Amino acid sequence: MKLNRTATAIAVSLISLSLLSTSCIGSFSLTKKVMKWNHQVGSKFVNELVFVAFWIVPVYEITALSDLLVINSIEFWSGVNPVKPTTAQIVGNDGTRYLVKCDGKGYTIRSEADGSEFSFRFHDDDRSWSIVTADDEVTFMRFIDDTRIEMIAPDGGWMEVPLNDAGLMAYRQAAMSGSFALR
Repeated sequence: MKLNRTATAIAVSLISLSLLSTSCIGSFSLTKKVMKWNHQVGSKFVNELVFVAFWIVPVYEITALSDLLVINSIEFWSGVNPVKPTTAQIVGNDGTRYLVKCDGKGYTIRSEADGSEFSFRFHDDDRSWSIVTADDEVTFMRFIDDTRIEMIAPDGGWMEVPLNDAGLMAYRQAAMSGSFALR
């Protein structure tokens, strides 16, 4: 419960700060772009599983926070949306700037502070999604067929997920049961 209260307090504080500093809700264009891309991934079940995975990895948290604190403020004060079709610059909680590029096969995120980068990549050959770093590549989702996929489980193993309401609920319960071990 303490985590929920802390997260709620942080969210309320950030929203208040954003509204006080800009007096504008903003378009949340970076978050909308990621969500729009997610809607094109596959069936509604695959879209939901990618959605859950992107909350766990924290893709949506980073894009929403970037929109809330930086991009919407720039858009309000300059009248120009700084998110371009293929590239966006975001700022993390610690002030580190990140460059996010979309190349049609996924997203590459590079830290401007130290040059480190990682990517989310789709592989046509085995129909899988991976997180790729300079040292490693970890697959977190694989399509089995049109009715099933495999998702990475909290213990680092694989969980077969039927693309239906019951499968989605089972994966959500597994995902919320513990910390993910990506190796």
